[in-house]
Amino acid sequence: MGHILVVDDDVTVREVVVTYLRAAGHDVTEVADGLGALAAALERQFDLVLLDVMMPGMDGLEVARRLRLAGDTPIVLLTALGDEQDRVLGLELGADDYVTKPFSPRELTLRVASILRRTGEPTAAARAVLVDGDLRVDCRRHEATLAGEALSLTGREFDLLAHLMAHPGEALSRDDLMQQVWGWSFGDQSTVTVHVRRLREKVEADPRSPRRLVTVWGVGYRWEVKA
Repeated sequence: MGHILVVDDDVTVREVVVTYLRAAGHDVTEVADGLGALAAALERQFDLVLLDVMMPGMDGLEVARRLRLAGDTPIVLLTALGDEQDRVLGLELGADDYVTKPFSPRELTLRVASILRRTGEPTAAARAVLVDGDLRVDCRRHEATLAGEALSLTGREFDLLAHLMAHPGEALSRDDLMQQVWGWSFGDQSTVTVHVRRLREKVEADPRSPRRLVTVWGVGYRWEVKA
């Protein structure tokens, strides 16, 4: 079970989410605004943050940006159905995924369990040291370096990089990656697209012409070992 921070200014939504999460055995802290979220995050370490985007004062996107600067705690955004621009921006700021309102509290609870299980139970591959030329990923220490310089990766970016490097030359669809890295059989695959773009910006000499993380048209992506 995990320690979860729920941030939403809608008291009804907050009560329903908190009730379901506590019934599933999680320790839940609830706050109603962005400043409260940042204050709570300073007081304790959470295993996951459920964060509403549209809040008065400091919105969820700014909260996500600040939380990501402070660490790699998984962040799931709660967004309105039509706010695609906010969802993509949230992913680019480092959120792991989003859930659109209205949502099923049971589905949200299952997604939370999946995230916590994924982050808490590393596979054999996730305990390895992966090397590709000047790129080195130590999964046990959760460290990645390029040409000897530390890479600043979110938790999900790190997981994605490690998974791709552990399967060199294998064409992986967005659905494959959603299931194998995120551990979800549902969700918007644009989540994967945004994370791939962010990862390319950090590991490719020219992200516009990737040589390592290449696109397999009509399929998905493939990790090419550097010659």
